[in-house]
Amino acid sequence: MTAAVLPRPAAAPTPDPDRLPSTAAVAYQRVLHGLARRELRLLAELTSWAPADDTARAGELAAHADLVARVVVQHHATERDLLWPLLLTGLPDGVREDARGEVRAWTTRATLIDQLLRDLTTAGRQWAVAGGDRAQEVFAGACTRLAAAVGVHTAAEERALLPLVATHLTSADWAAISRAAGNPLSGREQMLVLGLALEDACAGDRARLMVGLPRAARTAWRLFGRRDFRAAVVRLRGAPPAA
Repeated sequence: MTAAVLPRPAAAPTPDPDRLPSTAAVAYQRVLHGLARRELRLLAELTSWAPADDTARAGELAAHADLVARVVVQHHATERDLLWPLLLTGLPDGVREDARGEVRAWTTRATLIDQLLRDLTTAGRQWAVAGGDRAQEVFAGACTRLAAAVGVHTAAEERALLPLVATHLTSADWAAISRAAGNPLSGREQMLVLGLALEDACAGDRARLMVGLPRAARTAWRLFGRRDFRAAVVRLRGAPPAA
């Protein structure tokens, strides 16, 4: 497994991410960040409660970890390949150079986290196949390290880059990014991820996320997605979602 130490960014007086102008891009970033932080933390907790040799339960937790990993890796790819390049081209000259430095720092952190996420998927598969205390400990440790790393990473992004997204990325820019990004998840996975993204979001971010979805996705969520999401969360956590 790859060991990585993520640099902890220095604190700086910047806008509170929760008080930024409420755009679709800002809402999307916030809800995806919240999903990743919460699910990795919960995976560590759920793993600590599971019997080490219950490979069926290990398989459930490993599958969820793999889904979260794929979502975050794809999210990073969209940011790296689409969001940050487009954002930088629209920044004023006096802001652009500092922003380039923040994007370079973001890239370093994201690359390390993507590798840790791949390691997490590997650890989950090994536990699901072999069972045992050691495999469980490795998987739980990977979840715990990632929860901390993602917390640092997203806090730095929300402090340094999200204010620029809120101020300088146009709605047309964000629509173009959304069209180009694609979605490699299955329909069932998309509904589960949508529910996880909405779970802890504020009312405004929930509304903006839903409005930005294709009509077919909104219909699917209303007809069966919400119900299936709730059932999946109960199976995974033993309790219904927060909202």
